[in-house]
Amino acid sequence: MSWRWVPHTLRARLTTWHVAAMVAVLGVYVSVVLLLVTRNLSGALDARLRSDFRWAAEMAQQGPDGSLSWFEGDPWSADSPWLQVWSPRGQLLYRTAVASRLPIPDSEELVTGADGQIVVVPAEPAPFRLLGDSANVGGTPVVIQVGRSEAFMRLEVRELAFVLLLGLPLTVAVAGAGGYVLARGALAPLHRMTERARAITAARLNERLPIDSPNDELGRLASVFNDTLGRLESSFAQMRRFTANVSHELRTPLTAIRSVGEVGLRERRDATSYRHVIESMLEESDRLTSLVDRLLTVSRADTGDVKLALESVDLGNLADEVANHLGVLAEEKDQSVAVEHVARPSCRGDQITLRQAVINLVDNAIRHTPVGGQIRLRVAESPTSAILEVSDTGPGIPERDQTRLFDRLYRGSRDGEPGGSGLRLSIAKWAVEANHGRLSYEQVNGGGSTFRITLPAHSAAANVST
Repeated sequence: MSWRWVPHTLRARLTTWHVAAMVAVLGVYVSVVLLLVTRNLSGALDARLRSDFRWAAEMAQQGPDGSLSWFEGDPWSADSPWLQVWSPRGQLLYRTAVASRLPIPDSEELVTGADGQIVVVPAEPAPFRLLGDSANVGGTPVVIQVGRSEAFMRLEVRELAFVLLLGLPLTVAVAGAGGYVLARGALAPLHRMTERARAITAARLNERLPIDSPNDELGRLASVFNDTLGRLESSFAQMRRFTANVSHELRTPLTAIRSVGEVGLRERRDATSYRHVIESMLEESDRLTSLVDRLLTVSRADTGDVKLALESVDLGNLADEVANHLGVLAEEKDQSVAVEHVARPSCRGDQITLRQAVINLVDNAIRHTPVGGQIRLRVAESPTSAILEVSDTGPGIPERDQTRLFDRLYRGSRDGEPGGSGLRLSIAKWAVEANHGRLSYEQVNGGGSTFRITLPAHSAAANVST
């Protein structure tokens, strides 16, 4: 079911709710005012009846023949009393002109039960209130009845209700107009933010929403949105850099393969020369395959497609295995790779991803350590952590590059060696964090770098995994 009458804009909804609230509040106010006025007028009418009874009991005039009479004043005046005097036996002794003109049929029946209570009896044009009670006038016991019509009270209530109800639509209209103006002014910053946000595209992510008041709700919303735009701008810039770097990295081995092939085809060669050409092409092909594998690893890490097989991992054995595996590369540069076992810690993690992280760190150290340098793997532990450090005696990493050290495809100012793709450290960081660990970097005094892998110890890792 669709409600077509429901306003669609926030400004109209706020105005509608404001008007509805005003109608409810004014309706309650009018009801309360009418109730209080009616109660006060009713109390005043009862008080006048009792005053009339005291006047009738005290102001009677007795004639020579023993008859009773009262001064009525103008019988057509609104204050002229309605008065009837009865004997205890129910005989009518006296009646004012107003009582004769406005007879109450039930008044005679109420004489026998007169007890000083006010009784409301139906009459035209409005109900009539009677007060009857026994009294002694001039030594004669009598029953005095005084009465007053509710017509004047009801007329005053109706006039007041008419005035209030007549002013209600005007008040609601003024409140609605004021609410609309207030809503329009309050939502004006939101309108400006909407127009600015509509103009922001992928090519204009440097723009920000206007903030009129940073401390109110709209200002805080705009601040959060601007922060989001800043993160998007940074992500888009990183994506553009990533795309450009990937293109460059892929173009380099492809260009090398093409160049080697073209050189090999320029002239006839013997089998040995062709073998060298093919070997060069295969080396570049291996480099291209390695780069693609790393890019696929990064892609799987982003999409969460990598499945971790958690098991107990001995970091000491892992360090020894990686050192033996990459020792050949170090020997080609006359480097030494040593493993220092301060402790034999174990952690719960994925053997394959942790091995990839350590291989990337050691491979990175071999690449950036000069000929004759040293690479050291140190295995230690703390009460809650298992630690593996990879240190080298290379030139270290300049301070300006350390903040972006783990960015993908970022090659700092020291990355002049061929074959560096800028993916090893980012993959290592992802692999360590996927196993609930932390990868950090420290500059070694006197030159060199230390990368520290900190993983939860076996008991702590079990608690994390559960």
